[in-house]
Amino acid sequence: MTTEPNSANEVAAEDQLPTYTRRSDQTRYDAQAINSALDEAFLCHTAYIDSGDPIVVPTLHARVGEELLLRVGPESRLAELAASGDVALCVTVTLLDGLVLARAKVDNTVNYRAIVIRGTGSLVKDPQAKLAGLDSIVEHLVAGRSNHSRPPTPEELATFVLISLPLDDVALKSRTGPPQDAEGDLALHHWAGVISVRNAYGPPFPAPDLPYDRQVPAQLANYNRSAKPQGYR
Repeated sequence: MTTEPNSANEVAAEDQLPTYTRRSDQTRYDAQAINSALDEAFLCHTAYIDSGDPIVVPTLHARVGEELLLRVGPESRLAELAASGDVALCVTVTLLDGLVLARAKVDNTVNYRAIVIRGTGSLVKDPQAKLAGLDSIVEHLVAGRSNHSRPPTPEELATFVLISLPLDDVALKSRTGPPQDAEGDLALHHWAGVISVRNAYGPPFPAPDLPYDRQVPAQLANYNRSAKPQGYR
C-alpha cells in the first residue's frame, strides 16, 4: 500500500502519514527514496527482543540490492540469537535535513527522512557471501576503500558476523518544506523559516603509527559524503 501526498506542502502538513512500501514496480518512486536514505546514512539502529526485553543497538549497515546487511559484534547477544536461528528485527534509519522554525512554539519541528524496516534477519554463513558483504560494508563508508585495505584472514572472516535482512516490509516517513504557521500567526514579528542541516567532514588525522611519509590520498583529504559517495579507486 502506498499513500502519496499530492504536493510538497501536503508532505509538510501531513508528515504524520507514513508511506508503506512493498517493493514492486508500482512503488518505484518510494523505493528510490528509501534506497537513497539507506545509502546516505552511516548508522542504523537495530531492535530485537531478548528474553522478553526490547533491545536497541547501533549497527553498521550496507544496502545490497533488495537486502540490508548488518554488521554486529561477534560476541554480541544479537550475534548469539542469529546463530541459533532467524531473529525478528526492526531496523530504523533517521536523517535530519533541517530545523523548521515557526512563529508558534507548537509548530517548531524538523525536516527529516525516517525509515523503518521490519523482518526476519538471517545469519550470513557462506564465506564468499561474508567476504562480499564485508566489502559492501567498507565501500559504504568510503567508495573504493576495499581496494586499499587488507583482506581478512580465514580466522578473521570466521569471526565476522553479518546478518541479512530483506527489504520487504519498509515504511518511509518524512517531512519537507517550510513551517506551517496558522493564518492568525502570520502577522507576528517572529522570524520563521528553515535552517538546513548538512554533515561536514574535517581533515583526516593519520594513525599515530603511520609512517610520516605516507600521504593522505586526495579523495580522502577532500572527503564529501552524499547519497552516492565518490571515493578513490
